[in-house]
Amino acid sequence: MAEREMRADVVVIGGGLGGVAAALGALRAGRSVLMTEEYAWLGGQLTSQAVPPDEHTWVERFGVTASYRRLREGIRDYYRAHYPLTERARATRDLNPGAGHVSRLCHEPRVAVAVIESMLAPYRSGGLLTVLQPATVRSATTDGDRVTSVTVTHEGDEIVLTGPYVLDATETGELLPLTGTEFVTGFESQDETGEPSAPAEPQPDNMQAFSVCFAVDHVAGDHTIDRPASYHRWREYQPAFWGDKMLSWRTPNPRTLETSTRGFTPNPDDDPWLVDADQRADPGDGNLWTFRRIAARRQFEPGFYSSDVCLVNWPMIDYFEEPLIGAADPGAVVARAEDLSRSVMYWLQTEAPRPDGGAGWPGLRLRGDVTGSTDGLAMAPYIRESRRIRAEYTIVEQDLSLAVRGDKGAVSHADSIGVGMYRIDLHPSTGGDNYIDVASCPFEVPLGALIPRRIENLLPAGKNIGTTHITNGSHRLHPTEWNAGEVAGALAAFCLDRAVTPRAVRNTPALLADFQERLTAEGVELRWPDVSGY
Repeated sequence: MAEREMRADVVVIGGGLGGVAAALGALRAGRSVLMTEEYAWLGGQLTSQAVPPDEHTWVERFGVTASYRRLREGIRDYYRAHYPLTERARATRDLNPGAGHVSRLCHEPRVAVAVIESMLAPYRSGGLLTVLQPATVRSATTDGDRVTSVTVTHEGDEIVLTGPYVLDATETGELLPLTGTEFVTGFESQDETGEPSAPAEPQPDNMQAFSVCFAVDHVAGDHTIDRPASYHRWREYQPAFWGDKMLSWRTPNPRTLETSTRGFTPNPDDDPWLVDADQRADPGDGNLWTFRRIAARRQFEPGFYSSDVCLVNWPMIDYFEEPLIGAADPGAVVARAEDLSRSVMYWLQTEAPRPDGGAGWPGLRLRGDVTGSTDGLAMAPYIRESRRIRAEYTIVEQDLSLAVRGDKGAVSHADSIGVGMYRIDLHPSTGGDNYIDVASCPFEVPLGALIPRRIENLLPAGKNIGTTHITNGSHRLHPTEWNAGEVAGALAAFCLDRAVTPRAVRNTPALLADFQERLTAEGVELRWPDVSGY
C-alpha cells in the first residue's frame, strides 16, 4: 500500500451535513480544504442515511443559516428544473415534493446530493477543495495539545493529511479517541450535569438506537424479499417497555409513553396540498406511509410515479440491542441492524395486519435505486448519537427545557454562534430506556460547545459538539448539525487569518465580537425573535 501526503489549511474528516457545511465555511473565507467521506454520497443523514430533514416550525422564515436555506431552496429549484411537476406544484413557493408530515421539505436523497455537489463545485474547479471519497480513517498523530496528521485509506493508498486545523465531522466522533481528545459517550450522571432527566450514575454504554432506513413504493405484483435469517426472532421480540411485539402497529408514543396504534395505508387517496408539516401542531406519525413520504405521486404529472415513495424510518427499525460506538466489530453490529430492517420489510409484505382484515402487502417494493444501494437499504446507518467532546461549555437540559425555563426562554449565550430548535427527542436506548421527549425552548448554540477543553486545533463539526446525552436529542437534527459545522469551518479560517486560537476567540471579547460579526455577515443567525417553544 503506497503512502503519500496531502496538505490544506483545513482538513475536514467526514462529508456529512456538518462536514459539507464546515468545508463551505472555510472555503468562503478563501481557505483550502481537504475533505474525506466514507460513503459514495456527501450529505450524511440527509443523503446516504436517507433521512428527510427534521426541522422546526419556523424554518421557512428564520432560525437557520443562510447557506442551509440555500441548500433547501436548491432542492426545490432542482425539482422545478428537472422533474415533471404539476403546474400547481411548480408554482408552490414552499414546495414539499413528498408531502410528508415530518418536514416541510420531504424529498429524495439523490436530489440533495446533486445540490450539495453544486454548492461545492466552484471550489473544486478553483482548486481550493479536494474531496477524497470513499476514504476511511486509519490513524492520527498528535504533538502535545495539537493534532499533527490524520491518515486515511483511499483507492488503495494510505494518505497522510496535514494542516493547521482538523475538523471531526464523522458520524461517531471517530477522531476523538484517535487524537486523545477528551470525550464522553452515553448518559452523564445527574451529579455531573444537574439534568432532571439524567440517571443517578453515569451510563457510558447507554446510547440512542441507530436505524438502517429504506425506501418503498407499492405497485402491482409480488415483490416479497427472501425471509431474513433472524426473522422469527424479531417477529416474536417484545421489549419490556414497548407494549406489544416490536413488529406490530402498536408502539410507544414518544411524548406520553402510552402504547398507541399507528396507521399504514399505501398510496392513500389524500390531497398533498392539505398536508401541514408542522410538528408543533402534530408529530405527523399517525399514518406511517405519509409520515416520511419523499415522493407524492400527485405532485407530478400523471403516470410519472406509479406510486408514492415512502421512507421507512419508523419505531420498529430502531436497533437498541447493543451500542455501535465502541463495539469490537462495528460492521457486525450494523449487519444485525440491517437484518432488523429487512425483517420489518418482510413483515410488511407478508404478515402486517391490513385494515381490510388481511395480512401483508406483497406489492411493497424496496427502492434501493432511490437510496443509492444494491441491497435495497440506505447505504449508511442513521446514527443519532456520537461521541461528544468534553467542551469548555456543555449544553445541559436545564439550558433549554421548556419545563425548566418556561417564559424565560432558553439560556442566552454571550458567545452564541447560531440558533436551533427541536424537542429533546431521544429514541429508545441500549440501556433499555424508553423514549425521552421533552419540550424545548428555541435555543442559542454557544461557541464554548465547539471548543475542546485541551486540544487546540481540533474542532467538532457535527453531532460531536459539547452536548449531553439528553441535549444531543435537540441538537442532532439537520439544521443544527449544519450550523455547527459551518461555524467550525469559519472559525478555523478566522483563526488562521488572525493567528489566534479558537479558545482565544471565545475568551477575548474583541475577537469574539469580530467573529460574531463575520458570522452575521455570512447569514448565521445568533438570536431568536420572540417565539415560544413546544
